[in-house]
Amino acid sequence: MNQTPRTVNRTVLTLLGLLLTAAGLHGLLLSSFPGYAAGWQGLAARVGEAGARLLQDTTLPGQRDSWLWILVTVALIGLVLLMLWWAAVQGKGRTGIFAREYHDDGARGVVEIAAGVPEQAVKAALAGRPDIVSVSASTWEADHDAGLRIKVQPRQGAAPARIAEDVSGIVSSLDRELGRGGPVVLHLAAGARTRMSRAERVR
Repeated sequence: MNQTPRTVNRTVLTLLGLLLTAAGLHGLLLSSFPGYAAGWQGLAARVGEAGARLLQDTTLPGQRDSWLWILVTVALIGLVLLMLWWAAVQGKGRTGIFAREYHDDGARGVVEIAAGVPEQAVKAALAGRPDIVSVSASTWEADHDAGLRIKVQPRQGAAPARIAEDVSGIVSSLDRELGRGGPVVLHLAAGARTRMSRAERVR
């Protein structure tokens, strides 16, 4: 599975979380401690004066504005491009082909197995079980090979080990039927649907 989007997402979320945490802590200190607020006001005033002097010192002859604004514009353009790239890499690694092989045993040709075949087979095999709320399966490209990512949401009180064993058996049978296999990631998730679902609700 392509790890680049996941790494980028984690990095962005970590930086955003740290930034929001620092901003919240700063606001709490400003509202709770008058000494901290007074010190911050003094610091902000000094930084503002230093910034004004810097803009004046970097103004080009015959111009009213500092050339630093050009650097700021370039930095903002770079940030926009970085955000566009981040949006573009979302979902990369997904593939619509589970297997593709060339045969030359009398009838030449390429045999392809669409990603929907193993995905639907896994969901159909697990459908109707009273210990499972929902099942989703997707096909990803991993090291030039196709692998399955199976997400199962067990019902509250279900045995995760039993579900994992059953999914493993289903995947093994699927590999035998299709004549090939790949890496499989099983994700057992718990959420609001798991907590609020009742035992008699069957999908």
